[in-house]
Amino acid sequence: MSEDEALEWRLRAVAIPAAIGLALAFHAWPTGHWLQRTFLSMMVHELGHAVTAWWCGFAALPTVWKTLIPETRSAFISLVVLALEGGMFVRGWRLQRTGWMLAGLGLAVVQFIATLGTSVARAHEAITFGGDAGAMVLGTLLMLTLFAGPESRLRTNQLRWGFLVIGAAALVDTFATWFTARSDPDAIPFGEIEGVGLSDPSKLDEVYGWTVHQIVHRHLNVGIACFVALAAAWLYFTHAARRPAHA
Repeated sequence: MSEDEALEWRLRAVAIPAAIGLALAFHAWPTGHWLQRTFLSMMVHELGHAVTAWWCGFAALPTVWKTLIPETRSAFISLVVLALEGGMFVRGWRLQRTGWMLAGLGLAVVQFIATLGTSVARAHEAITFGGDAGAMVLGTLLMLTLFAGPESRLRTNQLRWGFLVIGAAALVDTFATWFTARSDPDAIPFGEIEGVGLSDPSKLDEVYGWTVHQIVHRHLNVGIACFVALAAAWLYFTHAARRPAHA
């Protein structure tokens, strides 16, 4: 095993647990949660709204504190998303990467259901839920960039380390809120945000009729699924990097 392979295996084995541990420690710090939410996880939260909106056919525009979402769907944004999915499939076909092909097909199925099989009202409900839920999913995906291949720009340009930190902050900070809310309903950010309107939980409650139990446990279920997927990927890719040592 070369020195680069040995280093990569050690990095993969340590980086994910270390990033989660660091994010947890930072979250537990008295002002850590505010800093984490303000400068890291809030960006991913708004992007979660936007990505959900794009796949539902809405030309959303994420900003730092608010995502601008039109009331009606846009055929243009649906075509852009479809082109992205097609590009993923074609890339997988050319490189003989089954994962890329399956991802492109899977996202296309999600887009079909979310755009053509969902009413405008239900789509806006999903977009609201897609804030914190999307933050956990996107946070997980950002952390998974750690396992990029040796030729990837994510690795050669060291971008994966920044994405790892941002992803860990988004996943841990968001999940911690809903984990605490299991036994402390006051942890749920109900209320109205100045210049924005009702917070997402308040909108899910007052506009879409979700119960407190549904709000908490649906977010928790997404977070648990993210941690399970992250753990499985970490075990698989770390083992894959360790194989050359046995060879």
